[in-house]
Amino acid sequence: MRNTIDMTALGRSAIGFERMFDLLRANEGESTDTYPPYNIEKLGEDHYRIALAVAGFAESDLAVTQESNLLTVTGNRTEEPDKGTAYLYRGIAGRPFTRQFSLADYVHVRGATLSNGLLTIDLERELPEAMKPRRISIGSEAAKAVSERRAAA
Repeated sequence: MRNTIDMTALGRSAIGFERMFDLLRANEGESTDTYPPYNIEKLGEDHYRIALAVAGFAESDLAVTQESNLLTVTGNRTEEPDKGTAYLYRGIAGRPFTRQFSLADYVHVRGATLSNGLLTIDLERELPEAMKPRRISIGSEAAKAVSERRAAA
């Protein structure tokens, strides 16, 4: 059974979150493909890491691309395993895959490494200076009138 969340009330009080609500609605029907398995880690306030288990894939078999707010990881083995091999049990998948991650605004890929069968992608959120919180000074009407008179003179 799948539960759905009615976000109508949130939409009335949240301003500027339309894109997030659209993403949540789009992911409601997302398939349950779990290959390859992955972890998403938060390393700090603005640092994240995605680790995908890609056993059997070489660096040349993998591609990591970022286009706007979409991170895409694809894997396609160029070397076919020996087709004449008779497996008693085959649990290591080597099939082609495409895994996509929606990134928040201002999140960028800082690098990717492949080690011990794990593809690790480091991400960082870089807010522009104009988007960072700033303190607004509060003045009185009298002070505003004085500064306006000085500017006019």
